[in-house]
Amino acid sequence: MTPHKTTADLPRIEGPLGGLIQRLSNLLFGNRALMLGIFAALTVFLAWSASGLKVDAGFKKMIPLEHPYMKTFTDYEQTFGGANRIIVALIREPAAEGAAPATIFDKTFMASLKAATDDLFYIKGVDRPTVQSLFTPNVRFIEIVEGGFAGGNVIPATFQGEPEDLETVRRNVQKAGLVGRLVSNDLHGALIRADLLDVDPETGEKLNYPRIAAELEALRAKYQKDGVQVHIIGFAKAVGDITAGAQGVIAFFLIAFVITALLLLWYTKSAKLTGVALVCALLPVLWLLGTLPLAGYGIDPLSILVPFLIFSIGCSHAVQMTNAWKDAIADGFDATDASRYAFSQLFIPGTLALVTNALGFLVIMLIKIDIVRELGITATLGVSLMIVTNKMVLPILLTYLNIGQATLDKKLKLENSFDPFWRACSHFAEKRTAVWAIAGSVVLLVIGFVFAREQKVGDLGSGLPELREDSRYNRDNAAITGNFKIGVDVISIVVQTHDIDGACTDHRVMDAMDAFEWRMKNVDGIASAISLPSMAKIVNAGFNEGSLRWRVLARNRDVLAQAVTPIDTGTGLLNSDCSAMQMLFFTSDHQGETLAHIVQSVKDWNAEFHAPDSEFAEIAGKVEFKLASGNAGVMAATNEAVEEADKHELAAIFGAITLMCLLTFRSFGATLCIILPLALVSLLNNALMAVLGIGLKVSTLPVIALGVGVGVDYGIYLYDRIEVHLHHGMSLVEAFFNALKERGAAAAFTAVTMSLGVATWAFSALKFQADMGVLLSFMFLVNMLGALILLPSLLAFFIKPKPARG
Repeated sequence: MTPHKTTADLPRIEGPLGGLIQRLSNLLFGNRALMLGIFAALTVFLAWSASGLKVDAGFKKMIPLEHPYMKTFTDYEQTFGGANRIIVALIREPAAEGAAPATIFDKTFMASLKAATDDLFYIKGVDRPTVQSLFTPNVRFIEIVEGGFAGGNVIPATFQGEPEDLETVRRNVQKAGLVGRLVSNDLHGALIRADLLDVDPETGEKLNYPRIAAELEALRAKYQKDGVQVHIIGFAKAVGDITAGAQGVIAFFLIAFVITALLLLWYTKSAKLTGVALVCALLPVLWLLGTLPLAGYGIDPLSILVPFLIFSIGCSHAVQMTNAWKDAIADGFDATDASRYAFSQLFIPGTLALVTNALGFLVIMLIKIDIVRELGITATLGVSLMIVTNKMVLPILLTYLNIGQATLDKKLKLENSFDPFWRACSHFAEKRTAVWAIAGSVVLLVIGFVFAREQKVGDLGSGLPELREDSRYNRDNAAITGNFKIGVDVISIVVQTHDIDGACTDHRVMDAMDAFEWRMKNVDGIASAISLPSMAKIVNAGFNEGSLRWRVLARNRDVLAQAVTPIDTGTGLLNSDCSAMQMLFFTSDHQGETLAHIVQSVKDWNAEFHAPDSEFAEIAGKVEFKLASGNAGVMAATNEAVEEADKHELAAIFGAITLMCLLTFRSFGATLCIILPLALVSLLNNALMAVLGIGLKVSTLPVIALGVGVGVDYGIYLYDRIEVHLHHGMSLVEAFFNALKERGAAAAFTAVTMSLGVATWAFSALKFQADMGVLLSFMFLVNMLGALILLPSLLAFFIKPKPARG
């Protein structure tokens, strides 16, 4: 094929940025070998940097530290412990039929429990004073004897595992009330609990959670034998399981890569074009992974999906560029001039789309949760780098390509085969057809609104929602919650007093706490509670021969002090000077609705407590019931932060897109036509989440921003060409038809390709990845349909054809 057009035949770059684009074009293509060498050297350097990328997970990254509840959490973390806890349960399998019941009061089981306690104690990162099991000295019993009280360690120092020793331990467990707490309801199992520190005590660096998870698995392997099952839960174990599941992302990445490569080969009809497009789609991923360590970031298991999204977006823009280059080749330009043409035509709309993507991801950083902010930074970096890799490196690489006439003919034949479909779509730009499309959209709007109202905030179901219901972690969680009364979800309320000496011996304070505990025990979702007043009442009865009539709070300060004294700070129920006391409420589950109801009940109590006519008005100004700590308190705060952030996120992302479109197209009508389809799809996405039972939480909150940020590309690319054709005097129908011929196939192809790629996530072991795959696949595909159907329909009413240029 002999080209018959030269550089002089290239169309003039118009608009206010025309001069800048022309100078950039001259720089890139006039020094293409030098520029390619610079980009190659940068790629090698960033590839080396990427080798130092580490998994970076952290408990406090997952929580909104600026939320008022989390201020309580951090203020009292050193006093009462945090929510970053490990729970290990050793549970004996049921005895064979006819055999004696298999309880924990067995020499072999006790030896395993002691050894497992020691092993957990010595795991680096464990806060050792918080380790608690039957064998730790902070687990004690108190009993009433003839002379008053007697007590000691539940397992005495003389324990040898002999039958008489085991019987002593059995009695002590009952005296200490440990059944359901550290010992299972049926006496078949026992717990070991420990909190984790924030940093490695030796290095001062962040804890390596995958390492801790691996050590916990080694502990499981060591002690899961002889009819004993080991179950482990906690944040560190969850991170380990999510990290292990995230390794499967690589497999899904490869599957998506193969799908994309095959579809690209079918679409381009050229192995060379396919190879170049794939290289430039992978390049921003490599650059991103190399940039993160330089910026001081690792990669969190929950944001490990971002590189795949960057690859998908990269494919989308690469297809648009190669498509424009092919069109220029078919029009008679050589490879270099065709690259100049493609660069000049796509740099502005492509950069606009990528900047809009970046702004969409950047607004995620408004959410005051570190993991979400890191996700926003990672995604923003990725699409920003794409401006270089896809708008500069790719056009330079295309100058070195040759495409045969036979390949070109096949490609043109394939694209021309879409003409009947494009012609049918172009009728949506006619008012008589547009009316029906808009009416259908209104119906979808109403349906979406109805279902979106049922969308829930927070976790749905039981266990760890990021993992499948049948995952090892969730089976462990079910085993522990099913065998122990206290459950694993606890919300703690800190009672802080001011200007009250010895608050825990002040009947007014203790009576208010007792009334609060009674109120909360009758709230749906509260399974049980532990507090200083309830413990003091038991002790007081003990001083009076165990009579239930004396299970009350004494009004006399000295008698009340006698009841409180045996309860030390190691219980986590009070601090050293009694100015702060913790009340623990174990919840039946951690679903968003349950936690919201419990939190509202606490707020209602506070409102009544501080009311002028309150029965506790005398001390109301000196006592605070502060929300909240415990893992359920953390979840409640996170849910509130997510719900608030969802509103701000939508406002910010649509505001950013509106601003960028207004600055570029200088048309309010055009901007509205691009924005409205995106808004409809966002509403439908919320409705889909409600229907599928996917809660709005930290892992799903970014989906809207990701979907809208990518979905806006279709409208921008299409309207950019519509505007050009309108300026040349075409009717809206013809302008839209020609825009579809030029960019419709590439837009539809990339939407289908990205949808198929993320749809494979539905088979992931990670539930949150499967959820994101379904939602993103839906948004990619439906946003494309919105650009093909609703965009022209709205343009038919909002845009007037412009006079042709002379």
